[in-house]
Amino acid sequence: MLRRMLIMLGVVAVIVAVLAGSKYLSIKKQIAMFSAPRPPVSVNATQAEQRDWQSRLQAIGTLRAIQGVTLTAEVSGTVSAVQFVSGDKVKVGQPVVQLESDVEQATLRTAEADLGLAQVEYERGKSLVGRQAISKSEYDRLAAQLNRSTATVAQLRAALAKKRILAPFSGTIGIRQVDVGDYVSPGTEIVTLQDLSTLQVDFFLPEQDFPLLKRGQKVVVRVAAYPGQSFDAQIDAISPRVDNQTRNLLVRASMANPEGKLLPGMFANLEVQLPDSAPRVVVPETAVAFTLYGNSVYVVVPHKPKDGENAEDAKADDKTPKLDVERRFVKTGERREGSVVILEGLKAGEEVVTSGQLKLDNGTAVAIVKDPQ
Repeated sequence: MLRRMLIMLGVVAVIVAVLAGSKYLSIKKQIAMFSAPRPPVSVNATQAEQRDWQSRLQAIGTLRAIQGVTLTAEVSGTVSAVQFVSGDKVKVGQPVVQLESDVEQATLRTAEADLGLAQVEYERGKSLVGRQAISKSEYDRLAAQLNRSTATVAQLRAALAKKRILAPFSGTIGIRQVDVGDYVSPGTEIVTLQDLSTLQVDFFLPEQDFPLLKRGQKVVVRVAAYPGQSFDAQIDAISPRVDNQTRNLLVRASMANPEGKLLPGMFANLEVQLPDSAPRVVVPETAVAFTLYGNSVYVVVPHKPKDGENAEDAKADDKTPKLDVERRFVKTGERREGSVVILEGLKAGEEVVTSGQLKLDNGTAVAIVKDPQ
């Protein structure tokens, strides 16, 4: 009985030992799996460079002609002649539209005849009053009649001139809105006229930028019609007051437009160039993670052996040195054309990750690959 019991206990002990050993080997294998070094993450990187950076103030605006009007009729009448071609260039004083004026011309001829008679009677009375052949009051009446006839003729000539619409300045005329035979009333729009030789652009800047502005300052203008191309302008005027609602300051710049590439009404992106130019540390905008809690970059640093890691294992051959990343919070400045200024937290020459940041954490091993672009 005792022998049988001892055999059973031995069998149980062997089974327990086998199970315990199997479990131990499984746990050891899992520990080795999790403790094995992970392969490095492939990222793109570039060096932070120091270069001269000219600060600029960003703004948006709308182009407008230095002179631009919509020609309208001042008096009512029927259009008898349209004396321009839509889209042509016209000179100052050039006739644009003629309204029917037969009645006004006939009335003017009658008034001019009355003026001639009044002039003759006045000259006769002038000679007679010197010889006391007529009374002084009769002479005064003749003089008043002459003045009245002169004023009537001037009034009718002015009314007749309003039947002829002239270009107030030289420029490019738009698309006509009336045809021969149309009846127009005062205020009816006929055509637009724009002087495209020089354009202006009005834009707003925050009030704190006022000390940085002055007349003659250079402004770079870009429009969607010509991507990648910029146009030079300069500040002509700065408003003497700040808007009470927006706390913004109105600024006006002008620019030459000799080739007529730009048109009034175009939306423009503007950059006011400031005179201060200083060396700044600049990195691509894709290298910076912008968050509410602060902006940060991943800096590529040489691999440092961790606790329990063999220093010999941490080394690699000279051709492929091991690298890690270090997350570093930085203070950023102005952003422009895909680049951003780093004011604090990064030095020129340090290498920063430009893509693949979502797979990284502080201390992650990385391998730098060449950017396909």
